[in-house]
Amino acid sequence: MHTESTDPTRQPVTYRPIGVIRTPFTEQENTPIQGIFNPACGTVEVFPEYEEGLLDVESFSHLILIYHFHRANGAMLRQKPFLDVQKERGIFSIRHFNRPNPIGLSIVELKGVRGTTLDICGIDVLDGTPLLDIKPYVRQFDHREEVRSGWVDDQHVDDIREWNSTPEALRHRGRVNL
Repeated sequence: MHTESTDPTRQPVTYRPIGVIRTPFTEQENTPIQGIFNPACGTVEVFPEYEEGLLDVESFSHLILIYHFHRANGAMLRQKPFLDVQKERGIFSIRHFNRPNPIGLSIVELKGVRGTTLDICGIDVLDGTPLLDIKPYVRQFDHREEVRSGWVDDQHVDDIREWNSTPEALRHRGRVNL
């Protein structure tokens, strides 16, 4: 029997950034809550020692970026999501940055590759965010039909692309309580 101190599933996990994400966003208030809602562009600067890992990445139109929320304010297991200020939700049913493990992911459009710099659009993270990994978005693997989106389906967000969906903009629409 494993005790908590010897149980490998309870041991700390350490990652080292492979690069940094550069964006026009310096404040959480004015950062889109999802990249699909804003065409903002930025770059991914991959550290030189990982350059070989970029081989063939230019053949993909979209990438999945996995990163560390370096400005998260601590973990909360319940939070009011940006799209619904009326009800707290469990952190694992929302995409808020204050998580037990502050890991984020974004799907971005790859516009070009210049050495170890990736030009991207549809970005929704703060400037200087540490990049943990890059995975190719593969339509045949990553797209699902007939998806249920839980409580989000009830939020009437069909026109959300037109809202400039940042926490600040959503607050003015009466949808955010930070």
